[in-house]
Amino acid sequence: MKVLEIVLAGTADFDNLRRHSDGECQTYQSSTAVPFLQRNCGKFQDQRMNSDFAGPNRFSRSSGWSPAAKVGEFAYWGAVAAVFAWAAWLRFRLPLYPIAVPDYLLPALRKLTGAEFGDIALGRTIIYPGFVYLVLRVFEDFRAITVIQHLLGLVAGGVLLLTWRRIRDFIPSAHLPFPIYRCLGLIAAAIYIFSREPLWFEMSIRPEGICGFLISINLYFLLRFTACCFLESHRTATVTYGIAAVFSSVLLASVKPSFWLSAIVALVPVATLFFRRGWFRQKILLGGGVAASAASLLLPERCLIRNNDVNECFLPTQLFVIHANLIRDQMGDDLERNAKVPYPREWLGRVHAVLSAEIAKSFAAWPRHYRTLGFDPDYLMYNPASIAVQLHKEFGTNVSALCAFYWYYYWRIWLHRRPFVAKKIMRQMSIFYAPKCPAYRLGNFLSLSEDYKRSVTSLGSEPYRKVWTAYPPAMNFMSRTELLARTAPLVEQPAYIRRPLGILAATYLPLLLIALALSVAVFSHEGTRRRLGWLAAIVLFAYVYNAANCFEVAVVHSLDNPRYLTVQMFFAILAQFLTALLIFEVLLASRALISGRSSRPSG
Repeated sequence: MKVLEIVLAGTADFDNLRRHSDGECQTYQSSTAVPFLQRNCGKFQDQRMNSDFAGPNRFSRSSGWSPAAKVGEFAYWGAVAAVFAWAAWLRFRLPLYPIAVPDYLLPALRKLTGAEFGDIALGRTIIYPGFVYLVLRVFEDFRAITVIQHLLGLVAGGVLLLTWRRIRDFIPSAHLPFPIYRCLGLIAAAIYIFSREPLWFEMSIRPEGICGFLISINLYFLLRFTACCFLESHRTATVTYGIAAVFSSVLLASVKPSFWLSAIVALVPVATLFFRRGWFRQKILLGGGVAASAASLLLPERCLIRNNDVNECFLPTQLFVIHANLIRDQMGDDLERNAKVPYPREWLGRVHAVLSAEIAKSFAAWPRHYRTLGFDPDYLMYNPASIAVQLHKEFGTNVSALCAFYWYYYWRIWLHRRPFVAKKIMRQMSIFYAPKCPAYRLGNFLSLSEDYKRSVTSLGSEPYRKVWTAYPPAMNFMSRTELLARTAPLVEQPAYIRRPLGILAATYLPLLLIALALSVAVFSHEGTRRRLGWLAAIVLFAYVYNAANCFEVAVVHSLDNPRYLTVQMFFAILAQFLTALLIFEVLLASRALISGRSSRPSG
């Protein structure tokens, strides 16, 4: 830390020298050199505050650029075109028939065949099934789902590039050369859109297929809100981007509920506007926009889904099975101590015995599933003879009483077994913050045929068959899925993308620690805080976005499920590249200071 303070103190001295030299320039306003100085200062400002994706158009404003600079500009945009063309080819060379997941497909099919949306579990809101419904209603072709999700994945890469270019607005007098800076952004975008996991998500009928796009626009709107509100004081743009940030946050959390805590974190910058002096009209407009955004996303489910017992019972059931071992132990303690509980002792003893037996069966059936938990909660929840099914039969139609039982024992472990709950949460968090970050999947191949086989099996049960046979396009889709279950190709992840992913996986934790140390040092020095404070804050925000998502899943579910990890790839990549940028800026500022001192005449 002492070394960091010395380095950053040097950057603060360099800022003082820069401001001093700027003051000297102002004393020569009457000289003939003023136009030359103004042209050069204007060129710097133009390069730093350029408009998004306005590269080639800037030549009309930069006629003094050298041929080499123009060649470099065209080379960059040529590389952008090549990267996105290659990413598109990687996607559209694969089968376009999506991998079906009944939980999200069947509600849309019910609506398409004249019934209501139904059996959408809490945590699986109407938003994504509604998206599937609209796509099938318009195109009547299941391939349209994959095509649209692929296009949204490519747009997410473009928004990542756009976000990266905008981050430079937060770095006054940046030291990293602009060509190198924007190439770093292109590398980050290329790694994301070339990776296998986002591509696989886009081929599946599940919310993760559009999460990359939703995360990208959420972060971009937040960045633009922050710039307009705190750097530029553009009031109309501040309100517009603030409403867009809130809408995208609620939309992301509605599509993928594991992002609710991240969405709340994302809304903190927007909430600061309400504590700012003045701006009364903007506060009213923003508050109204926030209310309208939340209502437009949350109310439709209330209107379109009625009497959904699955919806009501899903979350408490999930919490019960995820914490089954702790609840089993708490029941045992209650029985041993004859604790006062609102359930008959004989009945509770029977439930305790069944729960203990089912936990053992779940581990024996799937010993590799959910290793950190020591049992398989999916077995407890979905197996036809397991504890969740047995309890549902016992309570019959009294779903509210069943949910009350689940909630009672979930909150009871928080009251009486807090150390064990905290241990479970920390164990889950350690999965993500491991020496190799599991957000990056490093495997060589992924078998699509296995995924298509699971689709055929899951949709082949008689209740599901009755739903999709009533929709003619689904008949063709199922026949194609059965064919792909035998003939689908392997998805290869080449070495040119595995190696960067391996580097990112191995450096996530070290870069996080470096970012924390550098941020503390940056905020400790006034000059450095003025120049790099915003960048350090953005870096920390990106890591907090990760941490909030992990913490929510650690509390409610388990990070043993790989989908909860790989869906975080977008902002994990962004956080690591932002940390690299912060490191470069600190080192280059120190180098410039040393060079300035060595070139200064002695005496």
